[in-house]
Amino acid sequence: MDKPRILIVDDDPEMLRLLRSLLESWGFAVDTASDGPTALRLLPQVAPDLIILDVLMPGMSGKEVCQHIRRQSPVPILFLTALGEVDSIVDGLNRGADDYMVKPFHPAELLARVQAMLRRSRLQTAPPRLLRFRGGDLVINRTLSRVFLRGSEVPLSPLEYNLLLFLAERAGHVIPPEELYNAIWGPGGGVDPRQVKWYIWRLRRKIEDDPSHPRFICTERGRGYYFAPE
Repeated sequence: MDKPRILIVDDDPEMLRLLRSLLESWGFAVDTASDGPTALRLLPQVAPDLIILDVLMPGMSGKEVCQHIRRQSPVPILFLTALGEVDSIVDGLNRGADDYMVKPFHPAELLARVQAMLRRSRLQTAPPRLLRFRGGDLVINRTLSRVFLRGSEVPLSPLEYNLLLFLAERAGHVIPPEELYNAIWGPGGGVDPRQVKWYIWRLRRKIEDDPSHPRFICTERGRGYYFAPE
């Protein structure tokens, strides 16, 4: 099972280092951003299980970042800030944050808050939002229907995305071309099942370093195609 992934957003380099060190020592995978725009660019790529977000940041404040995140993701958000006034806390929660902690904080309380938020999130979450392969080289974000190869988005048509997702969700299982055809296009969909081979070739050209020696979408001669398991 993947480690829970936490995205920390703070413009203070020392705070970023402290939080990363603490969270990694507790067994979490950690990504960091020093400003709001960077955090929003990272969001679909890393699909964090929880975000720790500073409020006072230059340019785009944490509360603005929170509002942007809420338009595309239900990920739990913990505000961690020096602003302890009641009005600020209420405003942050009203903008979509799930919890609020004031700096300076005690590490044990931070851990307890993070664990509690993750527990609540797991009870509400259906299948994982993110599929990662080859150590995160290839990332499929099912919430946003977007695919990333080593951090860069892969432009896919809706049909290509559906075909890739169908294979990836069944990683390690060989799927005959006829089954792929029926699942993606439907019976009588107007595409010869033999042309599945051509769509597989198109996908390989977009996600494989060497399409003739694929790492992700593999062929079982005489049987069909399979997505290589992690």
